[in-house]
Amino acid sequence: YFLISVANDCKNTIIMAYDEFLGDRIRRVMQTKNANYFDKRMMGGLVFMVNEKMCCGIHIDKKFGDSLLMAKIGEDEYAKQIKKEVCLPMDFTGRPMKGYIYIKPTGFDLESELDYWIQLALDYNKSIT
Repeated sequence: YFLISVANDCKNTIIMAYDEFLGDRIRRVMQTKNANYFDKRMMGGLVFMVNEKMCCGIHIDKKFGDSLLMAKIGEDEYAKQIKKEVCLPMDFTGRPMKGYIYIKPTGFDLESELDYWIQLALDYNKSIT
């Protein structure tokens, strides 16, 4: 399930891990929606860029080892969605990032659930283009 890449710059070794299966699932949803996207390894995970902007991605919760879905949904939608039990603030820097949300694995188990979160992220991405 996890792809681990190692980049060695002669001084530091960087290990990035993400759930490859979840990455494939996100790619399939993006393709069915004809989204103009590319994926990029970033922040120890994988992000999906749409219109040259971060749209969604995979983040590994280092505390529990779970793969979290990250979605950039905007501040208005964030205020509605954060109340759900499956949602967490995106705070990997120690401070929540406005308009970004993490979704626990139980919130995207089903394809319809994953589709829901990706559609929210795509809708927001389109609104800021």
